Amino acid sequence: MTLFHKVYPNEASNDYLFILHGLFGMLDNWHNMARKLSAHINVVTVDQRNHGQSPHSSEMSFELMANDLALLMDELKIEKASIIGHSMGGKTVMKFADLHPDRLQKLIVVDIAPKKYQPGHTAYFEAFKTVDFAACESRKDADTALAQIESNIGVRQFLLKNLEKADQGYQLKINVSAIEAFYPDMIDVLHFQWIISTTTLFLYGKKSGYITEKDMVDIEETFTDAEFVGIEDAGHWVHAEKPTEFYEAVVAFLF
Repeated sequence: MTLFHKVYPNEASNDYLFILHGLFGMLDNWHNMARKLSAHINVVTVDQRNHGQSPHSSEMSFELMANDLALLMDELKIEKASIIGHSMGGKTVMKFADLHPDRLQKLIVVDIAPKKYQPGHTAYFEAFKTVDFAACESRKDADTALAQIESNIGVRQFLLKNLEKADQGYQLKINVSAIEAFYPDMIDVLHFQWIISTTTLFLYGKKSGYITEKDMVDIEETFTDAEFVGIEDAGHWVHAEKPTEFYEAVVAFLF
């Protein structure tokens, strides 16, 4: 599968950094951060399968998504790169480190551990399936419909990025049925074939709760060269909530 992607070039660098979004996200979510980081390195943002403008498929697994990334690297003729993955994308890049360790320089996992999580997105799946977006004449109409399910306007705006104009009203860009079928595996424990020796930064929001002190101990059993950096007053969307602190932590780790 050929993933939709965007390159932020740096003519002075021969190195590359790939960025993978989380559940219901897309490469546009990372535009500002990618632009800033391209002052140091070539940056490639990616839409994972069934998200954004990448192809849809009924098949979805972290192994497939990791191999999608390896294929994209082949197509771009990039042998090795550093990678950032947030949330679902963080699990994808951890699986990439397991399957393709020779293609990694450094790894940054953002606010996710390879453990099992409790379901937390059921309402969003229901919203995507039940809201009649085709009947919405504007994004404001769609926002009003979503507000019955999600009161946080920031979350609604994030979810509404998955809409695109259709012949009648709006339609979803994401493959909701495939993502929902994958969801139980997405939030389950991530299993590894090998011990991961890639230098890895686990960057998390201290208000998030996605990575605990116990998780750090467990992570170090698999990731033997792991560092942990917590961002103060940040939740799960660390890069959006505290972009300056996030940027500084990434630059300090990579360069």
